[in-house]
Order: sequence, then C-alpha cells, then structure tokens
Amino acid sequence: MASLTLRDIQKSFGEVPIIRGVDLDVKDGEFCVFVGPSGCGKSTLLRLIAGLEGTTEGTVKIGERDVTRLAPAERGVSMVFQSYALYPHMTVAENIGFGMKMAKMPKTEIAARTEKAAKLLHLTELLNRRPAQLSGGQRQRVAIGRAIVREPDVFLFDEPLSNLDAALRVQMRIEISKLHNDLKATMIYVTHDQVEAMTMADKIVVLSAGRIEQVGSPLELYHRPNNLFVATFIGSPKMNLFNVNVSEVTGGSAIVALPGGSTIAVPTRGATITPGPITLGVRPEHLTIAPTETGGIPGTVSLSEHLGGETMIYVDVAGSDTTIVKADGLAPQRAGDKVRIIVAPETVHLFDKSGKALVNGSLI
Repeated sequence: MASLTLRDIQKSFGEVPIIRGVDLDVKDGEFCVFVGPSGCGKSTLLRLIAGLEGTTEGTVKIGERDVTRLAPAERGVSMVFQSYALYPHMTVAENIGFGMKMAKMPKTEIAARTEKAAKLLHLTELLNRRPAQLSGGQRQRVAIGRAIVREPDVFLFDEPLSNLDAALRVQMRIEISKLHNDLKATMIYVTHDQVEAMTMADKIVVLSAGRIEQVGSPLELYHRPNNLFVATFIGSPKMNLFNVNVSEVTGGSAIVALPGGSTIAVPTRGATITPGPITLGVRPEHLTIAPTETGGIPGTVSLSEHLGGETMIYVDVAGSDTTIVKADGLAPQRAGDKVRIIVAPETVHLFDKSGKALVNGSLI
C-alpha cells in the first residue's frame, strides 16, 4: 500500500475549469472520502488519480512515484465503479480473475488470489454462479473482489453503493469498512451521501465547485466547520442558521440578540468579533424545547416527525427559515403548538458576512 499526494491539480474541459487547484495528502492506510454536491468535481478528481483523465496542471504521486503521466494500468490503483461492470457470461470466479488472466498470471496464482478474495468477501459459495444469479450486494462484492486480487497500492471507489437499496447500502458500508480494517489499505471513496462519508471515513474532503472547502475527520467537520458551506452540507438534518446581531463583546463573550428578543452570551474563545450583524448556527440536537414561556426563541410547531427513538420538530420562527429541533422519541409537541427554543451557548457557531467561521462550539 502507499500514500497519495496531489499538488496543484487542475482540470479543464475546453475553456471550462472543473478542478481548480487541489492540494491533498492521504496517508498510507487511510480511508479518505471525497464528498460534495453534484457537479463539485469529486468523480473527476478520482478519475484524475486513476489516470482515466489527464490533468491540465499539477502532479499526482502514489508513494514516492510520480504517476501523473502514467497509464492507468501502470499506476498501481484499482477502481470499483458505480456500475458493477461484470461479464454476464462468466462465473463469479472468472469475473474476479479476469484481470489477472489478461495479465497472463499463472493459473495457480489466479486461483489462489481469487480464493483469498472470495473468502474475505464471503463469496466462496458463489464462485460458480453467474451475475444474473446474484443480488445487488453480491454483485458489488464481486466487483470489489476483482479490485482486491490486483493487490493495488490504492483502492478507488466511485459511488459504489448508489445502485443499492437502503438496507443493502447500510450492509455494504459495514462490509467495506471491515474490509479496510482487514486490508489496512489506502482507499479513496467518492460519494454524494454524507452519511456514508461520516460513518466510513478516517478523513473527509469536502469539495465545492472544484475546490477543497475543508479536510478533516468526520467529527472535526461536524463540530468545527470552516465555513457555512461545510456547516450546512455536513450533518443531517443540516445546521440551523439565524441572522442575529451582536450587541457587545465583553468579558470574553459576545452578547447575541436572538430572534424574539432574548439574548445569550457566546464565548468568543479568543476570536475577534465586532458588534453588528452575524450568522448564528446550531445543530438540531443542540436545541431544546422549553416548558417555560420566557427566554429562548419563540416559534410555532409546523410538523413533528416521530421516528421511534427520536422526533424531528419543525418550528416556524419569525424572520428565519424553519428551525429543526431533534428531540426525544416521546416528545409531545404537535403542529400548532407555541414553543420556546433554548440555545445552549457552548454549542453555538458564529459566521461572518463572508460565511467564514469565527467561533465553533466547544463540544470537542
């Protein structure tokens, strides 16, 4: 296995820039996830690493090798695509071993590697079946097995679970995570699904319009977003935002006037904050519904979604978008109820006019 280094990677199609100067270091053995909205360039960046597209500018290194101008087969990478791309007339064993056969490897080596991959992926009993006889999850495991037997330096996954139903996606997330733990391999994984990113990654790379917005662990991105884009993209339901006003900064705290007239003192933690308009962000699970009729943010419940273990309470707040409160599964609030939302100062994020984070919550 090997590390991955990207330096000033740029890619344009004609006059249209797609990747706009990406620098990234992925350590040997890391599970790194590229995530972002459709059109942000994450799949293009993966294809540049694989060599399926050529870079306009920049350098791609795998380990100590500069592979920028090498063909895909010479890079030491193996890719799992969104479509399974299995040969329907071949058995599972033949599909897994096809690449090795084309490389003219000895039959004994092909059989040994195929057996090893099948055992790792729980495919041993399916080796003589054809793709039409397999479920979607089994087909995806075959595609992964085909990548494993090549023993690459870096595994590349391009939205491999998007064709599966919800239950199978959960199962395959677990299986791919276990596979990473077993192989100790460097893996680059592209997804639009932030739940996949949060649950699988050692490192998440958030992309927007061909640029990296932030790189960090799942908890770092969740609790310490650099800007409003990351704050609202990471997390489901997304972070609640309020346009508020800082009336004064005193004693290491910013006094913030909330919608409805009440105030809270948000610790500045050394940040430079000046009085005036500011954006306050807070996660749904860090808000509570108050039984009192004073303090907090007043609003009216528009919908309660009871999900069993938790309840999503949607509250209409004057001058703001609908606020979401994640509450206990037995929360009694119903549509039409007048409520007060309590904001815990230590969980608050503050953003300036440009969207840059000035203060993050202190939970980690």
